[in-house]
Amino acid sequence: MTQPVRRGIYQARLAAGPADLVAARALRQRVFRDGAPGGDADPFDARCRHVLVEELATGALVCCYRLLPLSAGSDIGQSYAAQFYDVTALVAFDAPMIEVGRFCIAPDRCDPDILRLAWAMLTRMVDEGGIGMLFGCSSFRGTDAAPYREAFALLAHRHIAPGRWFPRVKAPAVVRFAEEVRAPDLGAAMRAMPPLLRTYLAMGGWVSDHAVIDRDLNTLHVFTGLEIGAIPPARARLLRAAAG
Repeated sequence: MTQPVRRGIYQARLAAGPADLVAARALRQRVFRDGAPGGDADPFDARCRHVLVEELATGALVCCYRLLPLSAGSDIGQSYAAQFYDVTALVAFDAPMIEVGRFCIAPDRCDPDILRLAWAMLTRMVDEGGIGMLFGCSSFRGTDAAPYREAFALLAHRHIAPGRWFPRVKAPAVVRFAEEVRAPDLGAAMRAMPPLLRTYLAMGGWVSDHAVIDRDLNTLHVFTGLEIGAIPPARARLLRAAAG
């Protein structure tokens, strides 16, 4: 059983029962569905492990995400992302994988230690499971691509997936942002980039050449992959130090 990780005023731990899943779904509802009635749940919840980041003093849930372990790329067709992307190329990946999904931070929280602790917990689980790749859908809020023009230009310029793992178009509605490769405004690009995706990219992550328009969750998302062996050694040491 993976033990909790503590940093400062927060703790990250695995969900321990139905009440924890209810709390995670409530936070997801606030973030992905603007608090609309009905909650945020799908059949993947039952197959995933759920991570909660809480404030120690109050127990307030400040971040959550879910993890779907796969034995190898041969199982990637069972993933959430496979609904939206043609991931045939990744079937050849021959090591365990984890799909990271529904990652969200409470809208009223901006402490960078929350994201650091979330990654520390994920690092611990990667090491315990001998994981070779993390992947998932990185979300931009809203379905209008215009505010993310520079962010998409940066992705196209520097971070498109290598050919051997290239995710192709499957969803009916997409933004093909890599058709025009140009030098981006780096400041504007990074300001518009979701924090989780910024972290993936800093560690050597890569993305699809298009964004899926997901009207159900009111997001644009890009397939994101990170090969654990490609993480720069200095960054890997920092992650493992934080994971304890």
